[in-house]
Amino acid sequence: MSAAASSTQDIPQAGDMPRHVAIIMDGNGRWAQQRRLPRIAGHRRGAEAVRATVRACAERGIEYLTLFAFSSENWRRPAEEVALLMKLFKSVLQNEVDKLHANGVRLRVVGDTSRFDPKLRKLIERGEEITAGNDALTLTIAANYGGRWDILQAMNRLLEEKPAAREIDEHLLAPHLAMSYAPEPDLFIRTGGEQRISNFLLWQLAYTELYFTDSLWPDFDGAALDQAIASYRGRERRFGRTSEQLEEAKRPEVA
Repeated sequence: MSAAASSTQDIPQAGDMPRHVAIIMDGNGRWAQQRRLPRIAGHRRGAEAVRATVRACAERGIEYLTLFAFSSENWRRPAEEVALLMKLFKSVLQNEVDKLHANGVRLRVVGDTSRFDPKLRKLIERGEEITAGNDALTLTIAANYGGRWDILQAMNRLLEEKPAAREIDEHLLAPHLAMSYAPEPDLFIRTGGEQRISNFLLWQLAYTELYFTDSLWPDFDGAALDQAIASYRGRERRFGRTSEQLEEAKRPEVA
C-alpha cells in the first residue's frame, strides 16, 4: 500500500507494531492547574513529553509519528495563551531541530501556516529543509490544522490541477491531502480523558484503531505508549472483512 493509498480502497499490511501513530496531546493546561501553575507551565512540560515520545517511537521501530499541536479552532483560546504557545513553538524549533537531525528524524509541519508570523514560518522551513533526507522516523507536527480544512484544500488543489474534472474519486484526491507522504495512521491516541477526534485527520483516520487514556499529556511516557500499543495488538483489524477471512489470509499457502 503506497503512502497516498486509502484504507477504504486497499487493505494495508497490519503488523504487531503500528507503523504510524497519531496523537492528540491533551491535558497540558489541566496538568498545570492541578499543580497551581500557570497553563504555559503545562505546555512547557508537554514539550518535554514530546521529546520523550519521539525517542520512544524511534526505539520501537515506529516509522511515523504525528502530533496535533495546534488546531485551527485553538485560535479561540485567550490571546495571551495563543501568543505564549507561538513563542513556545518557536523555541522548540530553535532548540530541537538539530537534535532531531542528529538522530535521523525527519520533521514535517502540516496545516495552514500562512497565519503564522514570518519568523515562525522561516523556522518551520529551516527545520524541514535540514531534516529532509532523514528516514529513521518522520515526525509530523499538525499546526493550525483541521481535518475539514485538509479535505477542502486537497479538493481545491485537485481542481487547480484538473479544472475539467467531473468525477473525482479517492485515488485522485488522496495525493493532495496534507499527509499524502505518509501511510494512514494505524493507531490514534488521545490523552486527557476526552473521547473524540476533534477535527484531526478526518480522512486518514477512517480505519485507524482509537485509544483513549485519562493520562494527561505531560505524564505520557514510554510505558504509556507501550500500554497503547498493547491495546492495539489486541485488536482485530478486518478492514471490512470477516474474522474467518482474516484467519484464512494468515494461513500459509500450500504448494
